[in-house]
Amino acid sequence: MAQRITTLVLLIEILFLLNYVSQIAKTAAANDGDVIHVTGKVMCQDCTLNYDQWINGSEPIKGAVVSITCMDERERVRYYGSDKTDERGQFDLIVDKVLYGGKNLKPNLCNVRLVSPADQSCGIPTDFGNGQTGEKLVQPFMVFKDLVKFVVGPFYYTTPMCDTPKYENNY
Repeated sequence: MAQRITTLVLLIEILFLLNYVSQIAKTAAANDGDVIHVTGKVMCQDCTLNYDQWINGSEPIKGAVVSITCMDERERVRYYGSDKTDERGQFDLIVDKVLYGGKNLKPNLCNVRLVSPADQSCGIPTDFGNGQTGEKLVQPFMVFKDLVKFVVGPFYYTTPMCDTPKYENNY
Protein backbone atom coordinates (compact mmCIF):
# COMPACT_ATOMS: atom_id res chain seq x y z
CA MET A 1 0.00 0.00 0.00
CA ALA A 2 2.82 2.40 0.87
CA GLN A 3 4.49 1.66 -2.47
CA ARG A 4 1.31 2.60 -4.38
CA ILE A 5 1.05 5.89 -2.49
CA THR A 6 4.71 6.65 -3.21
CA THR A 7 4.17 5.88 -6.91
CA LEU A 8 1.06 8.06 -7.00
CA VAL A 9 2.89 10.97 -5.34
CA LEU A 10 5.76 10.57 -7.81
CA LEU A 11 3.35 10.65 -10.79
CA ILE A 12 1.67 13.79 -9.45
CA GLU A 13 5.05 15.47 -9.02
CA ILE A 14 6.00 14.56 -12.62
CA LEU A 15 2.73 16.02 -13.93
CA PHE A 16 3.34 19.27 -12.05
CA LEU A 17 6.90 19.41 -13.38
CA LEU A 18 5.73 18.85 -16.97
CA ASN A 19 3.12 21.59 -16.60
CA TYR A 20 5.76 23.94 -15.17
CA VAL A 21 8.19 23.24 -18.03
CA SER A 22 5.37 23.77 -20.54
CA GLN A 23 4.57 27.18 -19.04
CA ILE A 24 8.24 28.17 -19.12
CA ALA A 25 8.45 27.22 -22.82
CA LYS A 26 5.34 29.26 -23.65
CA THR A 27 6.68 32.29 -21.76
CA ALA A 28 10.09 31.95 -23.40
CA ALA A 29 8.50 31.71 -26.84
CA ALA A 30 6.56 34.89 -26.24
CA ASN A 31 9.58 36.83 -24.96
CA ASP A 32 12.79 35.35 -26.36
CA GLY A 33 14.34 35.24 -29.78
CA ASP A 34 14.26 37.61 -32.71
CA VAL A 35 12.72 35.15 -35.15
CA ILE A 36 10.16 32.37 -35.14
CA HIS A 37 10.86 29.20 -37.14
CA VAL A 38 7.89 27.10 -38.21
CA THR A 39 8.57 23.77 -39.88
CA GLY A 40 6.43 20.90 -41.08
CA LYS A 41 5.67 18.55 -43.95
CA VAL A 42 3.11 18.34 -46.74
CA MET A 43 2.15 14.86 -47.90
CA CYS A 44 -0.14 13.19 -50.45
CA GLN A 45 -2.54 10.48 -49.31
CA ASP A 46 -4.26 8.37 -51.94
CA CYS A 47 -7.55 6.90 -50.67
CA THR A 48 -7.73 4.44 -53.57
CA LEU A 49 -4.98 2.37 -51.95
CA ASN A 50 -5.68 -0.31 -49.36
CA TYR A 51 -5.91 0.86 -45.75
CA ASP A 52 -2.32 0.04 -44.80
CA GLN A 53 -0.89 1.82 -47.85
CA TRP A 54 -3.27 4.76 -47.34
CA ILE A 55 -2.16 5.28 -43.73
CA ASN A 56 1.54 4.46 -44.10
CA GLY A 57 2.19 5.16 -47.77
CA SER A 58 1.77 8.91 -47.98
CA GLU A 59 4.29 10.60 -50.27
CA PRO A 60 5.96 13.99 -49.78
CA ILE A 61 4.85 16.76 -52.13
CA LYS A 62 7.51 19.01 -53.64
CA GLY A 63 6.48 22.60 -54.44
CA ALA A 64 3.31 22.84 -52.34
CA VAL A 65 2.76 26.29 -50.80
CA VAL A 66 2.17 26.74 -47.07
CA SER A 67 1.42 30.12 -45.50
CA ILE A 68 1.58 31.79 -42.12
CA THR A 69 -0.77 34.61 -41.16
CA CYS A 70 -0.18 36.50 -37.91
CA MET A 71 -2.83 38.78 -36.45
CA ASP A 72 -2.89 41.35 -33.67
CA GLU A 73 -5.32 41.51 -30.74
CA ARG A 74 -7.78 43.52 -32.86
CA GLU A 75 -7.76 40.75 -35.51
CA ARG A 76 -5.86 42.73 -38.11
CA VAL A 77 -3.27 40.98 -40.27
CA ARG A 78 0.20 41.98 -39.04
CA TYR A 79 2.25 39.52 -41.09
CA TYR A 80 1.74 37.16 -44.01
CA GLY A 81 4.39 34.89 -45.50
CA SER A 82 4.66 31.64 -47.38
CA ASP A 83 7.13 28.94 -48.35
CA LYS A 84 7.29 26.10 -50.86
CA THR A 85 8.09 22.56 -49.82
CA ASP A 86 11.33 20.88 -50.85
CA GLU A 87 11.74 17.38 -52.34
CA ARG A 88 11.11 15.85 -48.90
CA GLY A 89 7.84 17.79 -48.57
CA GLN A 90 9.30 19.99 -45.84
CA PHE A 91 8.81 23.73 -45.40
CA ASP A 92 10.53 26.23 -43.13
CA LEU A 93 8.85 29.55 -42.46
CA ILE A 94 11.02 32.18 -40.77
CA VAL A 95 9.25 35.19 -39.28
CA ASP A 96 10.83 38.23 -37.62
CA LYS A 97 9.22 38.78 -34.23
CA VAL A 98 9.74 42.53 -34.36
CA LEU A 99 7.65 44.06 -37.12
CA TYR A 100 7.97 47.39 -38.87
CA GLY A 101 7.25 50.13 -36.33
CA GLY A 102 8.67 48.15 -33.42
CA LYS A 103 5.55 46.04 -32.77
CA ASN A 104 6.17 42.57 -31.38
CA LEU A 105 4.54 39.61 -33.05
CA LYS A 106 2.78 37.11 -30.78
CA PRO A 107 3.19 33.52 -31.98
CA ASN A 108 -0.11 32.40 -30.45
CA LEU A 109 -1.90 34.75 -32.88
CA CYS A 110 -0.31 33.08 -35.93
CA ASN A 111 -1.98 30.47 -38.12
CA VAL A 112 -0.23 28.08 -40.57
CA ARG A 113 -2.19 26.41 -43.38
CA LEU A 114 -2.09 24.91 -46.86
CA VAL A 115 -2.35 27.37 -49.75
CA SER A 116 -1.84 25.48 -53.00
CA PRO A 117 -0.61 22.11 -54.24
CA ALA A 118 2.23 21.68 -56.68
CA ASP A 119 0.35 19.15 -58.77
CA GLN A 120 -3.40 18.82 -59.31
CA SER A 121 -3.13 15.01 -59.41
CA CYS A 122 -2.90 15.23 -55.61
CA GLY A 123 -4.39 18.66 -55.08
CA ILE A 124 -7.45 18.34 -52.84
CA PRO A 125 -6.60 19.82 -49.42
CA THR A 126 -7.66 17.81 -46.39
CA ASP A 127 -8.01 18.89 -42.80
CA PHE A 128 -5.82 16.10 -41.44
CA GLY A 129 -3.41 17.97 -39.18
CA ASN A 130 -5.54 21.13 -39.63
CA GLY A 131 -3.93 21.86 -42.99
CA GLN A 132 -7.06 23.32 -44.57
CA THR A 133 -8.41 25.31 -41.62
CA GLY A 134 -4.99 26.16 -40.23
CA GLU A 135 -2.97 25.30 -37.15
CA LYS A 136 -2.29 27.86 -34.43
CA LEU A 137 1.20 28.17 -32.95
CA VAL A 138 0.47 27.14 -29.39
CA GLN A 139 3.38 25.16 -27.97
CA PRO A 140 6.95 25.68 -29.21
CA PHE A 141 8.84 22.53 -30.08
CA MET A 142 12.16 24.05 -29.05
CA VAL A 143 13.32 27.21 -27.27
CA PHE A 144 17.08 27.74 -27.18
CA LYS A 145 18.90 31.06 -26.87
CA ASP A 146 17.65 33.16 -29.82
CA LEU A 147 15.73 30.31 -31.47
CA VAL A 148 12.02 29.61 -31.04
CA LYS A 149 10.89 26.70 -33.22
CA PHE A 150 7.38 25.38 -33.84
CA VAL A 151 6.54 22.15 -35.65
CA VAL A 152 3.13 21.82 -37.31
CA GLY A 153 1.36 19.16 -39.34
CA PRO A 154 2.01 17.08 -41.28
CA PHE A 155 -0.55 18.53 -43.67
CA TYR A 156 -2.15 16.38 -46.37
CA TYR A 157 -3.54 16.68 -49.87
CA THR A 158 -5.44 13.85 -51.50
CA THR A 159 -6.35 12.79 -55.02
CA PRO A 160 -9.50 14.16 -56.76
CA MET A 161 -11.05 10.69 -56.67
CA CYS A 162 -10.98 10.87 -52.85
CA ASP A 163 -12.77 14.23 -52.62
CA THR A 164 -16.12 14.01 -50.84
CA PRO A 165 -18.99 15.24 -53.02
CA LYS A 166 -20.84 18.41 -52.04
CA TYR A 167 -24.58 17.82 -51.77
CA GLU A 168 -27.24 20.49 -51.75
CA ASN A 169 -29.68 20.43 -48.81
CA ASN A 170 -27.62 17.67 -47.12
CA TYR A 171 -28.91 14.94 -49.53
